[in-house]
Amino acid sequence: MSSALTDLFPHPIVQAPMAGGVSVPQLAAAVCEAGGLGFLAAGYKTADGVYQEIKQLRSLTSRPFGVNVFMPQPEYADPAAVDVYAHQLAGEATWYEAELGDPDSGRDDGYETKLAVLRDNPVPVVSFHFGVPSREVIDSLHRVGTFVLAAATTPDEARAVERAGADAVIAQGVEAGGHQGTHRDIPELDGSGIGLLSLVAQIRESVNIPIVAAGGIMRGGQIAGVLAAGASAAQLGTAFLATHESGANALHKQALTNPLFVRTELTRAFSGRPARGLVNRFLREHGPYAPPAYPEIHHLTSPLRKAAAKAGDAQGMALWAGQGHRMARELPAGQLVEVLAGELATARAVLSGGGIQGGGGVR
Repeated sequence: MSSALTDLFPHPIVQAPMAGGVSVPQLAAAVCEAGGLGFLAAGYKTADGVYQEIKQLRSLTSRPFGVNVFMPQPEYADPAAVDVYAHQLAGEATWYEAELGDPDSGRDDGYETKLAVLRDNPVPVVSFHFGVPSREVIDSLHRVGTFVLAAATTPDEARAVERAGADAVIAQGVEAGGHQGTHRDIPELDGSGIGLLSLVAQIRESVNIPIVAAGGIMRGGQIAGVLAAGASAAQLGTAFLATHESGANALHKQALTNPLFVRTELTRAFSGRPARGLVNRFLREHGPYAPPAYPEIHHLTSPLRKAAAKAGDAQGMALWAGQGHRMARELPAGQLVEVLAGELATARAVLSGGGIQGGGGVR
């Protein structure tokens, strides 16, 4: 990665931006203070809400940080399919005594107004999810001194990120928790995502810009692995979801290591777009029937998810998590960065041969 960007954070550890109230300023500040790169999530917030969080984060740390923005989505959802799914969810609404949300509550997530905030109040790093901004947008952020990153789930998407002028690409493997950052939502490709190590290797041979690897990373040894494969840094989401400063619901944190939730799946049940979460009742019952309709399904199910959380029912919540969720550690975020950095140093020593002695053992 270009030295100008890596100089922003001593450890090659990036806290993934997790929308929905997880990536609060306290979490990002703790990561930054420990030498990682903390992130705020602009997704599902108002532009003023983003501005207020940036202001709060700056009061907590003087270190560089990032803000993640969702790209606007094209209109391709079938209204009839959304109506059918709403009818299917009627029982959920009755059970939780909640009204279904309005599927037509907005498609662009306040994209332009959030960009205006980020131009008027420049932050060190901005990343994009669900697509690539135009070169004009990237150039406008460059002019105010912001480094720009965008997610990619295939080599072709990584090349699109490079062509647009971004400074680095986030290679998101299929192991990642939450929404896959695919640039186009193609239902026929559901379940065909590329594993992280293969993806990093393929992207490394496809583009000349630096790579940040994301997807299922929970230990420093895994960070060493993706760095060896060609990444310049690693982005971790689920690992930070369980930390003390995380804004995640307590039920969500507990579910990561709760033996009731043994695996994850990619599902459209909660948002209409493929996202990896812990398999619970809602996902099992509704996932097979959820149409490709984002953000319509997100808006539709939002009141149900909030009502389930209020009722203390994890079986009705969107429990986003990566495949390594059982390895979550309930630590302060700053301590987790330090532990990961220590594990990374140990793994690097082993990989370089410094930790291998005669007899094939590591001492």
